[in-house]
Formats: sequence, C-alpha cells, structure tokens
Amino acid sequence: MSIDTIVYETKNAATRIALLGNGDLKELEIIEANRALEGNIYLGKVVRKVELANGKIGFFVELGEGREAFLNAEEYGLDELKICEGQSLVVQVAQEKRAEKGPKVTRALQFVGENLVYCPYKLTVEASSKINDRAKAEAYRQLVIENTTGQEGWIVRTSAVNETEKQILDEMAYLRSLYENVRQNARKLSAPALLLAKANPVFEYINKYQSQLKKVVLNSRNVEEEIKARFGENVNTEIDAQPFETFGLEDAIVEALDKNVKLKSGGRVTIEETKAFVAIDVDSGRDNGRGSLSHLNEEAAVEIAKQIRLRNLSGKIIIDFAGSSDYRYLKSVIEILEKEVAEDATRTTVLGLSRAGNVEIIRVRKRPSLLDMLSVECESCQGTGRVMK
Repeated sequence: MSIDTIVYETKNAATRIALLGNGDLKELEIIEANRALEGNIYLGKVVRKVELANGKIGFFVELGEGREAFLNAEEYGLDELKICEGQSLVVQVAQEKRAEKGPKVTRALQFVGENLVYCPYKLTVEASSKINDRAKAEAYRQLVIENTTGQEGWIVRTSAVNETEKQILDEMAYLRSLYENVRQNARKLSAPALLLAKANPVFEYINKYQSQLKKVVLNSRNVEEEIKARFGENVNTEIDAQPFETFGLEDAIVEALDKNVKLKSGGRVTIEETKAFVAIDVDSGRDNGRGSLSHLNEEAAVEIAKQIRLRNLSGKIIIDFAGSSDYRYLKSVIEILEKEVAEDATRTTVLGLSRAGNVEIIRVRKRPSLLDMLSVECESCQGTGRVMK
C-alpha cells in the first residue's frame, strides 16, 4: 500500500491519524484518551468468574475507571495459578472494546518496537515471513538468538534487516527495560492501574512508510518536536490548525460510513456489519454491457480490500461476488483479493470459496471498526434501519 502523507489531528481528548496515498484516504485510526487501547498493559483485578460453553471458564478483570475486560481461562500460564476474585494480574489489551462487547486481555505480554517484538513469556525466536531476503532474515534471527538472556522470545520485524546489528541490540535492551519497568510498577501499585500506555502510533506509521513518505501534517507542536527528535530531517512536517478539514477528510470519513460503494464499472459493493460477521455483496447494478462480470468482480476485489483496511473490518468476512459462484469463474478474483490483502498490516487470510459459493476471509480483530467508533446502534430499530409498516 502506497502511503505518501500522514495527517495527524488531536482535539477534544481524541486523536485521529489518517494515511493518504495520492490524495485518497487509505486508512484511519481514532484514539480516545479514556479507552483501553490495544497494547496497553494494566495491573488488573479479577472481579468475577464466568462459566462458558463446554465446561470452560473465563474471568472479568477490572482495568480501572469502570472498565472491565474478558480473560480466557485457557490463556497461556493460567493453568499454573489458582485464579480467584480479588486477585491482581498483569494483563495486556489484545482486542479493544467494540459495540456492546468489552475489551479482551491476555497475559502473554508483547512489547512492540520498531524492529523487534519482545515476548517475555515465549521461548521462540521468529522472523517475519514478509522479509523477502530469507538469508538475511535468518542471519538477523541468529543475531537475536545469540543475544537472548534466559527464557525469552522475540519476533524479528520486516524493518529489522535494514538496521545495523548495534541498533538491533540496543532495541533489545530497550524493550527489556520496558518489561522490567512493568514488573516494578506491578509490585508498587494497587490494582487496578495502568502500567504501560501504548506509544503514539504515529511513530509506528512514520517508521513503516518513511521511505515513501512526503510529509506529515499535524496540529500539535509537541508531537512535531517528538517527530523531529526521533527522525530528524528525514521526515518533512507541516503544522495546520485544522488538517482534516484542509484535506477534505471529514467528507471522506462520512463516505466511508455509507454501506454502498459505487464501482467505476457501474456496479456496487454493499457492506453490512452484523454481530456475527461482515457481509459484503457485489452487484452489477446498472452495468449495461460496459464490462463482463469477471471484470466487475476483479474491480470489486480491489475495492473490497481497500474498504476492509479503511473501515477496519475484522473477524469473519463473507463476500458474495456477482454472477456464478463456480470456482473457475472466481479463481482470478480470489487471486487478486489475496494479492491486495497481503499488503494489509493486520493479518488477513483469504480462506477461499465456501460450499455455498461465497469467498470467506478472516482478519484479526484488534480495534473496533470505523462504524463502531463513530456511531451507536439506534435504540428504536436496534440497528435494522427499517420502519414498521
């Protein structure tokens, strides 16, 4: 995904970060100050135990400020503990709150750096599968293995192979220090308490897209100074009091909430978010012979991948393409879809064609969708958007 501009705006205890490519909105992240963000680490307090299906159990953990999160009883390491109400646990937010569902937390902590991910409770060292030079990936993996201390795990990120060995070793030491600070704070503080807040994601975006980035436009002098201190003159910054308005992003966001997306071929894509899954339908609309259904579906595949990232759709995604559901007609469409979602930073897997003739996708859920962030379900119609006759 080509990103040349980052627009950053903080206002009224909320921060919005937009990623633009050739003037088009590609991705949007909204951060609310009082939200339990994905990646935050808390000293949580177990408030109650719940019985789940098939004899399994889980726990609700208080994070503070009236927020509760769900912890699966089969979470790594819990078999070693006798969990009881009132007990304190160090947990990390794995999934943020969405709609009526609260956040989910994990005890398997991860500390994400620019080039590495530190996993203090794992014993393996892995390298990102997105590193094209596998020989170099293995060399850096071996570097990390040689410098592990005790029982710990690491993930070598894609950007690592562009850094020096010293930078890698320095980052290993830094991430270990973050973990040690969390441990020390957990001993001193009373639950519930925030132990480590997620770093401002704008730095992660800059680091990821720096090679193609033209500028970062923002309305915060403080954040601009941090960017300059971290990236120097390698990143061009501009101050704008209303950057989202300047770039026309308010209208783009409203458009991204519309369930219908028009295609150039004359067809349309309809996106419906349900509690169980995301349903996407491709319709030829008023296409009067301007192109075959194959061309329509291929265009739709590209647009669907774009909309998944923009709207942050996740979980189960089921697509009903136009025309025949026979695999021989949809093979090229599925291949295009696989190519497009491969650029997604969030792990997205195209499962293929179901027996019912739908293309199924699984995308890891970490943050709520754009619709969940910017709207609430209507109390009158419970989300149906229909009026009784």
